[in-house]
Amino acid sequence: MSAVRWAIGLVLAGLVGWFAVDEARGTGDGAQARSSLTIIAPAAAGGGWDLVAREMQQALRTDGIVGNVQVVNVPGAAGTIGLSQLARMTGDPTTIMVTGTVMVGGIGMSDSSTTLTDVTPVSRLAEDFEVIAVPSDSELETFEDVVEAWQENPTMPIGGGSAGGIDHMIAAQLAEATGVGAGELHYTPHAGGGELTLSLLSDASGTVDVGISGYNDFRDLIDGGRLRAVAVVAPEPLEGVDAPTMIDLGYSEVDMVNWRGIVAAPGITDEERDELLDIVEEMTQTTSWDEAIERNRWEESWQGPDDFRDFLVGEQERIDAILEELGLS
Repeated sequence: MSAVRWAIGLVLAGLVGWFAVDEARGTGDGAQARSSLTIIAPAAAGGGWDLVAREMQQALRTDGIVGNVQVVNVPGAAGTIGLSQLARMTGDPTTIMVTGTVMVGGIGMSDSSTTLTDVTPVSRLAEDFEVIAVPSDSELETFEDVVEAWQENPTMPIGGGSAGGIDHMIAAQLAEATGVGAGELHYTPHAGGGELTLSLLSDASGTVDVGISGYNDFRDLIDGGRLRAVAVVAPEPLEGVDAPTMIDLGYSEVDMVNWRGIVAAPGITDEERDELLDIVEEMTQTTSWDEAIERNRWEESWQGPDDFRDFLVGEQERIDAILEELGLS
């Protein structure tokens, strides 16, 4: 019965998201992207994809690059509901969607019939880094404390985002690297960073003591002293975050990076794709976007359509292999 309810929930979420996107598209009917642009954030408000979409919206509006910019949230199934909707919007040149590592994992986990090869690559934008955090009053004061407690109790729940997403893969990589073993991992998925932080800060039973998520999901609570970062999954320390990297800690094999990119509907012309590319490229050259990069501790990693298409193919193969190796697919 629970499986039936889960399936019905995904269908309902998809229908709600579709109506929202369709309504947004209707306001710009017949207009080109410079006049009216819809950005799909394939997740609930408050998460990483939503943050990218809102920062894009702000930059595009502030600098007058696009006349009317709307963000529509289409949550569910690690972004694959949003992806399937975009894939059905053949020929629509006024809608783009934020994508990233989590969606690639979601495709691999669900064996989705719709993949990123079914839409139009526009560009890769930036990389977003993961943080491992505990409540500030936790007895686990350092990452070494987390590892020791985990090794003593392999069923200790580790919280994160969607099943099969980057948080889950990092947890599984950590389990392997620390000797706990991915097969023993007790991973507790959450709908987004907001739900995860509530679980971390709650005293109720069934909550988690250790969380893995993007820096920006934890940022305000870390700055406010309610969460403590014990490690970051990044090639270099994050400015303003007092926590060692996986490399510093001797776990260089834990190396997942959450990249962010933009895709468009299938079936648009080369000229329409190029117009969307120009819009996004102009946005990345604004002061507003520069401030967003700095504020969110992102690392720019620009790729144009051709390089991004090749990257997506290789990334799906790489993530599929990781999922299989870790027993997650």
